[in-house]
Amino acid sequence: MFRLNIALSVAWVALIGELSVERFVEGFVLVALTLGITQHFIGQQLSYLNRIKRVTSFVLYFLKELVVSSWRVAVSVLSPNLNNIRPAVVAIPLDVKTDEEITLLANVITLTPGTLSLDVSADKKTLYVHTFNLDSVEAFRAEIKQGFERRIHEVMQW
Repeated sequence: MFRLNIALSVAWVALIGELSVERFVEGFVLVALTLGITQHFIGQQLSYLNRIKRVTSFVLYFLKELVVSSWRVAVSVLSPNLNNIRPAVVAIPLDVKTDEEITLLANVITLTPGTLSLDVSADKKTLYVHTFNLDSVEAFRAEIKQGFERRIHEVMQW
C-alpha cells in the first residue's frame, strides 16, 4: 500500500503540473487520507498510516513535554527560594527491550529540560535518571513509563 501511495502521489504531481516537494507532500497526504478512509472497503490495513499516527503522537507529546518541562525549570530557577528544589536519581524499570528503544528513551529524557539519563543497568532492565526537582518517585516513574516509554514502544513496533 505504501508503494500505491507513492505512485498516486507522483500521479497527483503530474496532474497538478507543478513539480515540487510541496505538491508531492500534498499529494502524499491527500492519498494517505483517501486510502485511510477507504481501507475498510478495500479490506487491507494500512500499517504505515498507523505508524505515521504513532510517530506524530510521539512528536507532539515530546514537544508538549519540552514546553512544560522548560516552564517548570524556569519557574524553579527564577524562584527566590531555591530550597524547594529536590534533585534526585531515580531508577526506572524498563519495559522496552531493544537497544534502539532504550537509546531513544534515554535521549528523549536527556533532551527534556530538568532530566538527564545517567546509565542503563548491565541487564538493560533499569534506566537511571537524574531529575532536577522530584515531587514523587512513583509519579515520576509513571510519567516516564506512561508517557515516553509507551509511545516509543508503539512507534518502534512493526
